[in-house]
Amino acid sequence: MEPAVEKKEAEQEEQQLPHVRKDDAPAAAAEEDEADSEETERRNRDLKAGLHPLRRKLVLWYTRRTPGARSQAYEDNIKKIIDFSTVESFWVCYCHLARPSSLPSPTDLHLFKDGIRPLWEDPANQNGGKWIIRFKKAVSGRFWEDLVLVLVGDQLDFSDDVCGVVLSVRFNEDILSVWNRNASDHQAVMTLRDSIKRHLKLPHSYLMEYKPHDASRRDNSSYRNTWLRG
Repeated sequence: MEPAVEKKEAEQEEQQLPHVRKDDAPAAAAEEDEADSEETERRNRDLKAGLHPLRRKLVLWYTRRTPGARSQAYEDNIKKIIDFSTVESFWVCYCHLARPSSLPSPTDLHLFKDGIRPLWEDPANQNGGKWIIRFKKAVSGRFWEDLVLVLVGDQLDFSDDVCGVVLSVRFNEDILSVWNRNASDHQAVMTLRDSIKRHLKLPHSYLMEYKPHDASRRDNSSYRNTWLRG
């Protein structure tokens, strides 16, 4: 009975995952090819300059919403801080970056691949979702640093499917999330979960949550009504 039950649960999970529109695939593939070519040229320039290029150029964004203020369009609140494409420029940026414990609530830091904005509606994100990890405020800084280094070092499994990472500073907790491109790819989604746990040295039993961006658009929430996946 147990194998049959597990198979049924896996099929139900796959049915819940949203499907990517087929007519979006050719355009997306062409954009990815162009981006790959630009990244190759950029890495070659950095190497000639004697630097250590990252596989992908990354952009750091900042969001600060004033509690009690009238609602403002989320996109208007997102501010680009800096971008970097080498190990050297990353450390210059990171050494001057405020630590989570010093950030007011609610604040979000977004570290995303160049060309991808930290919005559900961005073409790279619209068919994807995010893994969510909640931490006590006393330990969130260490895990955020580890997650940033994992992204900068391109160490996550299915790394091409990863769009970026987010630190959300809230009143009672801090939340880390890892955004991916394709919420309907069950294998990639679950393998990414295991890779996050491994790199952050989280217990296998540590509870993580997943939420597709189309669900976030429907309920206008990032972290409510999530799917628990273990």
